[in-house]
Amino acid sequence: FSQTLIMSRKMLIDGEANNNISNNEEEVQYDFDLFVIGAGSGGVRASRFSAQYGAKVGICELPFHPISSEVLGGVGGTCVIRGCVPKKILVYGASFGPELEDARSYGWELNEKIDFNWKKLLHKKTEEIVRLTGIYKRLLSNAGVKLFEGEGKVVGSNEVEVTQLDGTKLCYSAKHILVATGSRAQRPDIPGQELAITSDEALSLDELPKRVVILGGGYIAVEFASIWRGMGSTVDLCFRKELPLRGFDDEMRAVVARNLEGRKVNLHPQTTLSELVKTEDGITVRTDHGEELVVDAVLFATGRIPNTKRLNLEAVGVELDRTGAVKVDEYSRTNIPSIWAIGDVTNRMNLTPVALMEGTLFAKTVFGGQLSKPDYSNIPCAVFCIPPLSVVGLSEEQAIEQAKGDILVFTSGFNPMKNTISGRQEKTLMKLIVDAETDKVLGASMCGPDAAEIMQGIAVALKCGATKAQFDSTVGIHPSAAEEFVTMRSVTRRIAFSKPKTNL
Repeated sequence: FSQTLIMSRKMLIDGEANNNISNNEEEVQYDFDLFVIGAGSGGVRASRFSAQYGAKVGICELPFHPISSEVLGGVGGTCVIRGCVPKKILVYGASFGPELEDARSYGWELNEKIDFNWKKLLHKKTEEIVRLTGIYKRLLSNAGVKLFEGEGKVVGSNEVEVTQLDGTKLCYSAKHILVATGSRAQRPDIPGQELAITSDEALSLDELPKRVVILGGGYIAVEFASIWRGMGSTVDLCFRKELPLRGFDDEMRAVVARNLEGRKVNLHPQTTLSELVKTEDGITVRTDHGEELVVDAVLFATGRIPNTKRLNLEAVGVELDRTGAVKVDEYSRTNIPSIWAIGDVTNRMNLTPVALMEGTLFAKTVFGGQLSKPDYSNIPCAVFCIPPLSVVGLSEEQAIEQAKGDILVFTSGFNPMKNTISGRQEKTLMKLIVDAETDKVLGASMCGPDAAEIMQGIAVALKCGATKAQFDSTVGIHPSAAEEFVTMRSVTRRIAFSKPKTNL
């Protein structure tokens, strides 16, 4: 494979025109330099940037609909239409309920009963995603990218087929094909599973469900628990582990769980669902512990799977992993040199800004003449539960696992200033993980108001390799929660390095 890379590097340096089939033959004339399947965040970014480098680019996307299926999607993809954007709008909407409660302590004379109009928020949300999908279409046309509406599939190493809405098929040849079809929610195989919804439908329900069961412990599950609870619904959250948010720092997971409980979300750890039954009152949910809950809606937030089923990739020789994700090298290239893949369909790090990074660097590598591979270290992310959790770098558990020496942990737990007047009992926790020998900050996390806004700045510091001494010498902004990150003077605990045990 390294030989292929040296060859591709030579091609890139010598210019694309040198890629002849043989010394005497004319170069093959393709309809497009690049054809992209999927116009979500990654696909749109890759196609726009490739076009800016002078490539002739085509892209195809399924027709717009807020709820996706194998034949419905929309320009903008999951993030814009049925992911991060509408979710954040609902998080804002849900935050006002508790905020209005807190406002009374600040002198705001509010009526005892505060009504919430779900339909009004839903209408505003839909207006916004329609506006954004229009903007994405304009971005493509302004960049000179030709957009096709229909279902794309790969029919050869340099050929794509687009099935249009009326069923007619268009065939195009392309020097490079980029798969950027993302992922979709998956449903567990539970009797009565057709009665449940996924995050797609949850963002577009006609009525606000008053009683909800959520199955799952990931970020989508805890975000929807916060959203519906903030809007006044009764929420039961069932998850397999002892704490939600597997993979995040354990101390932060415990804070999220405590905050959810503090806001009266009913947590059911080490619990899964055994059956859903339609009844006169709604849906009867049975857990594996024998509990029965009667609810209006059941949300399955049980992970997502890559959208590769209908792309015909294996038929043309592209390797997929056992989950159906497209296998790629560090430059996002598949085992077929003319076919590439980025974003959730590769199941690397499934975040919108990561897909944007991969799309940018794909364009730079293939059409910009600069071999560029994505860097997955110190990528910040946020879970928009209420209050939110945001992290960058290593968790305490990861740091211990990767340690070559002692680890220092600094924490600050406090009641935010706003809560001292409102009386809300909800602690913010902030945490820094430091390498004792080098003083380098390896990870930062925060659960509390504005966590994502604060963590973005901290992420820059970690990307620059900041030390704890540099954090300490930075002057804080007062009064703010963020200043706690530069005033953690005393070590909470030191974790001594222990050499991995061997059987030798």
